[in-house]
Amino acid sequence: MASKFFKKLSDLTHIHNRAAFTDVPKRAGMTESAFKTLVRERYSCRAFKSTPLTQAQIDNILEAARLAPTAANKQPVHVWVVKSEEGLAKLKKATDYTYGAPVVFMVGAKPDAAWVRKYDGKNGAEIDAAIVGTHIMLEASAQGLGNVWVGSFDPAQIKADFPETEGYDVVCLFPVGIADAAPGPKHNERQLPADFSSEI
Repeated sequence: MASKFFKKLSDLTHIHNRAAFTDVPKRAGMTESAFKTLVRERYSCRAFKSTPLTQAQIDNILEAARLAPTAANKQPVHVWVVKSEEGLAKLKKATDYTYGAPVVFMVGAKPDAAWVRKYDGKNGAEIDAAIVGTHIMLEASAQGLGNVWVGSFDPAQIKADFPETEGYDVVCLFPVGIADAAPGPKHNERQLPADFSSEI
């Protein structure tokens, strides 16, 4: 009896999917890659539970960051993991945007160690740090952790309270933890494909 019920339920689900066209990508062989699903579902989380991250979670995020590509592979970047009560308290003096996360990754760039574009002297350190930061966000998301890119902070305050950053420009902060907030109302707002890219 139960098997008949579940078969009927399965048939109804199949009919619904056909009617709503939700199974078109699958029928057409257009399945979304795991990476595309990850970047589609990742969002800027602005509230976190106090649950600490495990060392394995932190290590996996750091390894993803370490493997990030940098110009000429010069790797002019350093990541500081701020997780102590003292460190997080100092960080809150420099920014209002740690959102209660149990860990904040600070990414710094060292301009004098970076690749420089010969045509105009463009220094690649900040771009390299941004790539490393993107890897931090995506690995955190792949582990099911909430995260957000924070660019609003007082760099002078960070330099004063974190002497370890001497010689680096702190480019971005990444609060990471178990999410305690849903995506914001603008999360799904994106340019139309025709406006976003073009062929030349």
